[in-house]
Amino acid sequence: MPEYKQFPLADTAEGLTEADIIAWQVKPGDTVTVNQIVVEVETAKAAVELPIPWAGVVTELLVEPGQTVEVGAPILTIDVDPGGKAAPAPAAEEPAEEEMKPLVGYGSKAVVTQRRARKGAAPAAPAPVAAAPAPVAPAAPAVASKPKGGYVPLAKPPVRKLAKDLGVDLHALTGTADGGVITRDDVHAAANGSAAPAAVSTVDSGYDPATRERRVPIKGVRKATAAAMVQSAYTAPHVTEFLTIDVTPMMEFREKLKKSREFAGVKVTPLTFAAKAVCLAAKRTPDVNAVWDEAAQEIVYKDYVHLGIAAATPRGLVVPKVRDADSMSLKELAIALTELTDVAREGKTTPAAMLGGTITITNVGVFGVDTGTPIINPGESAILCLGAIKDTPWVVDGEIKVRKVLQLSLSFDHRVVDGQQGSEFLADVGALLADPAVAITY
Repeated sequence: MPEYKQFPLADTAEGLTEADIIAWQVKPGDTVTVNQIVVEVETAKAAVELPIPWAGVVTELLVEPGQTVEVGAPILTIDVDPGGKAAPAPAAEEPAEEEMKPLVGYGSKAVVTQRRARKGAAPAAPAPVAAAPAPVAPAAPAVASKPKGGYVPLAKPPVRKLAKDLGVDLHALTGTADGGVITRDDVHAAANGSAAPAAVSTVDSGYDPATRERRVPIKGVRKATAAAMVQSAYTAPHVTEFLTIDVTPMMEFREKLKKSREFAGVKVTPLTFAAKAVCLAAKRTPDVNAVWDEAAQEIVYKDYVHLGIAAATPRGLVVPKVRDADSMSLKELAIALTELTDVAREGKTTPAAMLGGTITITNVGVFGVDTGTPIINPGESAILCLGAIKDTPWVVDGEIKVRKVLQLSLSFDHRVVDGQQGSEFLADVGALLADPAVAITY
């Protein structure tokens, strides 16, 4: 006989509690195999494709694309024995409980499923139930229609609460206080039936804000980013410092590398040099690569650099990490950064790739912006911001010349990094970008 199972939204092993259904890869009637991808979901960290642990025929999709589903909730029904014949279930049969097998690469939760007859089989007759009388909706109190033209009654919050408690529509009142403000006495008078009617403008502006506004649900990456930024902004005391430098030598060195045999086909950008500079400077100022542990009341110094790179994607801001960036050569960093940003822009960054960073770089220069005051990622103590590189008048050996100039900004957690350490780190990064040959001295 047919055997139906319900496929739950799996926990992707990142402690997430919900996900949004992006797109189904199957439809009712499709035959699926073990570990076949059946749905794409967006968690708070990334878009993830989920495989199904059984083979069979899809009978029902339980949720629509765009819906938010809690981890463990059933999202699909599958018949794992489509060749069986339908048979009516005994009336006293209890639902068959079965533990969901782990998906490949994902955790899972126990899911209760119930066998049911194949579509087209005669359903068991339901037990008679006494009909309950339909509830009668209470009569709604008469409410004065709101005047047109965007009129908003003037009243303080306590007065608005009083009006709500007494069932008085403030739009129907004319305030007696200065400026037409509605008072408590006005509300009480209205409740007793002695209030003066509100003066309604005879001019209809024709302006309805609702017709020119859009509301978008806060989900997925945007929701997670917002929560992380609020947590960081209100937990870590931020300090931001700025430095303007002449990077003409760096840009000239970049042109030389493009022509070299070793860097043939390798994309070297200002971000590549900045990544290398951060790794070198962090060794001299390890405070920026440490983190405040509030629970343990300790500062954790990390002897490795997992470099976060802020990337704008269609789904929002993500910060994937270059693992052990401090152990990479300039060429290796260039290749790693290219791969990382390409994957991020395609929306395929995995949740694991965004965990465990130690320090971050954000490059607003790609948008033509000079600088910014970035917010530190939770779990880190510093973030470096790169601005746009622009031709700027600059004094060189007492003469004004046009040079390639870059603005840097560094935000750091003042619980971990003092002004001296933050300044020294930023100065070191600036010196390395202004003259890459300085790296030989490190």
